[in-house]
Amino acid sequence: MISGPKTAMVLAAGLGTRMRPLTDHQPKALVPVGGKALIDHVLDRLREAGVERAVVNVHHMADRMEAHLAARRDMEVLISDERAALLDSGGGIRHAADKLGRDPIYVANIDSLWIEGATPALETLKAAWDPAAMDILLLLVKRGQGIGFEGPQGFFRDEAGRLSHSTAAEPPTPYANMGIAILKPQLLDDQPAGPFSIIPIWHRLQAEGRLHGVPMDGFWMHVGDPAARDLAEVRLAEEATSS
Repeated sequence: MISGPKTAMVLAAGLGTRMRPLTDHQPKALVPVGGKALIDHVLDRLREAGVERAVVNVHHMADRMEAHLAARRDMEVLISDERAALLDSGGGIRHAADKLGRDPIYVANIDSLWIEGATPALETLKAAWDPAAMDILLLLVKRGQGIGFEGPQGFFRDEAGRLSHSTAAEPPTPYANMGIAILKPQLLDDQPAGPFSIIPIWHRLQAEGRLHGVPMDGFWMHVGDPAARDLAEVRLAEEATSS
């Protein structure tokens, strides 16, 4: 196994409005898929990849999140408290800077699940990481290789792995961000405290040629709403039966 980041930022503070009614009485991160909470699917993958510390941001039903995470014994789990206000993707990472350290980290969404291909997805990500050439490396999925890549928003990728982000309908983008990245935390040092999206950071790095991506060879499932949750459960059951 290639050595990679030992720390991960897990973005779990969202309200989960698209997941209602499943989130009426529980945070989105605790919605079960295939008998396991979404966040545990993600934490298990990160632990398999060598992560020793996970920083998890909490907001919606934060007490329930903290109680659930306290049961993890296979890694250190630190809470980044966003009870006062949601801080969005960039603001959430910036708010947790004191817990993340200065070395490159994983950033992971909790609504991405995947079935591994020939090479584990996070091993593909680690092998492609080159801090001299890139500041963010996104794990990508090819269109048609997953559940939840229906819209036009996505990426073009050149031969060197540099990305161009697009929201245009034509031409169709061949790749989507599947919700896991390696990122240098100091990228956000100059950002003010408070809520902000990571996407403008993508665009700045794109212009500098330092936003890169690498495609996984597995099958991705974006669990963004109840219908997607049901599809993911069917796919996971089929995979369990076939293996």
